[in-house]
Order: sequence, then C-alpha cells, then structure tokens
Amino acid sequence: MAEHEGQRPHARYQQEGMKGILPDKGQGPSASKVLAVATLLPVGGTLLGLSGVTLAGTVLGLAVATPLFLLFSPVLVPAAITIGLAVLGFLTSGAFGLTALSALSWILNYLRHARMPEHMEHAKRRMSEATGQVGQRAREAGQAMQSKVQEGGGVRRE
Repeated sequence: MAEHEGQRPHARYQQEGMKGILPDKGQGPSASKVLAVATLLPVGGTLLGLSGVTLAGTVLGLAVATPLFLLFSPVLVPAAITIGLAVLGFLTSGAFGLTALSALSWILNYLRHARMPEHMEHAKRRMSEATGQVGQRAREAGQAMQSKVQEGGGVRRE
C-alpha cells in the first residue's frame, strides 16, 4: 500500500483496473469469462459485420437509384419507397453497429470487473436517451413518409 501512496490517483486507478483484465499469477481466466468471450465476441463481430454490409449495400443502392430519380422524377411513389428503404437501411446499419459496440463494451467491462466512474454512468444514460430519441424520430419519419405515399398513391401526373 505504501507504494501506491506516492502515485497520482489516476495512475493507481489504472493499475487497479488492469488487475481485472490480467489473470493473477498461476491462474487462468474463469470459466464464466471464457464463456462470455466465446459467446459475445462472435455475436459482436457478426453484428459489426452486418452493420458494414448493410451500410455498403445502402450506399450502393442509393448511388444506383439517384440517376433513376433524375430520369423518372414524375414517378413519386417509387421514389418515396426507395428513399424510405434507404433511410431504413441507414437506421438498420446504425442499430447493428450500436448493438455490436454495446456487446463488445459489455465484454470489456465484464472482464475488467471495474466499476464505471460516475461520469461514465451519466454518459451511458445520455446515450440510452439519445438512442430512444433516434428511434422515435425514425418512427415519425416513417409515418410521415407513409402518409405522403398514401396521398400521392392515387394521383398521377401526366
């Protein structure tokens, strides 16, 4: 304990935080830690990969569809549907990415067994609220788009 007294507080916290990650001398990781990593690491990696594939597909689809919008601008209903699918793709990509990063973060915190500082708890709460707001905005945008599609569905321009 005497060796810690002369150190700065954050240096001591870093050393103590590393104790949760590194196994003690002569001991391997516990079975629950191995199971957590074996289960959640592939899930997090898969979701992160799905996020990237979804994002790439959405960007590619939008790049292909943009010239069609310019050529066939009077066709509003398919354009609205395509824009809706593009928005849905971006939101899905973000959801997969956020889920993957949350799973990987949980793994790291589980392995460290360290208490998060109070400001991290506050940031986590704010991120959760922001995620809820994004979901609400996405629902509102979907409802608005659906009402526009229904309004323009019966009217054709000639």
